[in-house]
Amino acid sequence: MRRVVCSLFALSLLALPLSAQRHDPDLQAGLDSLAAGFHGSAGIFVQHLKRDVVASVNADSLFPTASMIKVPIMLTLFDRIARGELKYDETMVFRDSLRYDDGIVGSFRDSTRIPVSELVTLMICFSDNTAALWLQQLAGTGTRINEWLETNGFHQTRMNSRTPGRQAIWEVYGWGMTTPREMATLLTRINEGTAVSPAAGQEMQRVLGTIYWRDEALSQIPPWVSTMSKQGAVDESRSEVVLVHAPSGDYVFSVITAHQQDTSWTPGNEGYRLIRGVSRYLWQTFEPSAPWSPVPDQGMWLK
Repeated sequence: MRRVVCSLFALSLLALPLSAQRHDPDLQAGLDSLAAGFHGSAGIFVQHLKRDVVASVNADSLFPTASMIKVPIMLTLFDRIARGELKYDETMVFRDSLRYDDGIVGSFRDSTRIPVSELVTLMICFSDNTAALWLQQLAGTGTRINEWLETNGFHQTRMNSRTPGRQAIWEVYGWGMTTPREMATLLTRINEGTAVSPAAGQEMQRVLGTIYWRDEALSQIPPWVSTMSKQGAVDESRSEVVLVHAPSGDYVFSVITAHQQDTSWTPGNEGYRLIRGVSRYLWQTFEPSAPWSPVPDQGMWLK
C-alpha cells in the first residue's frame, strides 16, 4: 500500500502543469547564449527546486542517454528489492558469458562472487558497462524497466538495448533515450524519496553522490558541495544530469547533446565544454554570494 501511495504521489508531481513553474527570462537568456552556435543538437533543462524557477533549451526533445540509462536500471532494480523479489546484499556469481568489455567487472574471473550492492556502485559510480548489463537482467529485462518508467509518468525515457521490439529505435538512439526534462525529474524524484520509497531514495542518493567521473559538470561546483549525478558519452553525444545541494537551495540540471560534429575524446570536446559552461553559469547565477571557480591548474589532473 505504501508503494502505491508513493507512486501516485510521484505521478501527481510529474503531472503538475508547466505553468505552475515560473519561467526565468534571465536564466533563459543565459542558457540560450551558451547553446548558441553549438555544432549539433543540444538540450538543456534547469530547475531551482526551492524557488521553482525553470529555463530550458529543447527540454522535451528526445536524445540518446548513453550511460545515463543506468539510472532507470537502478530505479527498477530497487523497485524489485522493495517488492521482496531481490535482496540488496544478495551475492551473485559472475560468469564469463556476462562479460561485455574490459572494465572492472569485465576483468573478473569466472565464478567471482559479488553482492548486488557492489554491482550497483560499480554501475553508477564508475559507469561499469558489464555491471550495468548484468543489473539490467536482474532488474527484469528492458521491458520491465520501460514498464516502470511508464507507470511512474516517464513517457519518453526508454531502454532500447536488449529489449524486444526496440531494435529499430536502438539503431537511432542506442542503449536508451530520454529528454533533458525527464532525466532531471528522475534525479528530483530520487532526492524527494518519491521514486520507489524514501529508504530506497536515500541509498540511491548516496550512490549517485560518489561519482568517479568528476571532470565536467562537477568540476565547476565547489568540492565541498554535495551533489548527485550521472554522466553519459558516445562519439556524437555527451550528457550529464546533476542535482546540486547548494546553499540557496537544491537545483537540478540536465545537458544532453546529439549529432555532434566534434567526436573527439579530449577535455576540449564541444559537448564537454557546453556541460562545463552550463554548470559554471548555474553556480554563478544561483550562488552569487558564494563565488568560486576551479584553480587554474585543475586541468593538469585531466591529462
